Amino acid sequence: MNDLFYHRLKELVESGGKSANQIERELGYPRNSLNNYKLGGEPSGTRLIGLSEYFNVSPKYLMGIIDEPNGSSAINLFKTLTQEEKKEMFVICQKCLF
Repeated sequence: MNDLFYHRLKELVESGGKSANQIERELGYPRNSLNNYKLGGEPSGTRLIGLSEYFNVSPKYLMGIIDEPNGSSAINLFKTLTQEEKKEMFVICQKCLF
């Protein structure tokens, strides 16, 4: 894992207004476990998923694979549409279902 993981994790911790120790307690992690990633440690798959769910970001974002925190899921794309575009999408989906 590269330095980007720790950099993004650190940004998320700072933007959340909590200390890393507070987050560790909330998640049930040992003390300083988040800081250990600064030294190049890699999270387990379970920890990666837990952190991504806690911060509401994609695991791929934390890993540095994508640049958008929430990825490009259909739900996230739908949220970016205007009301008219959502209505049009609804009509298209209805046509596909019947």
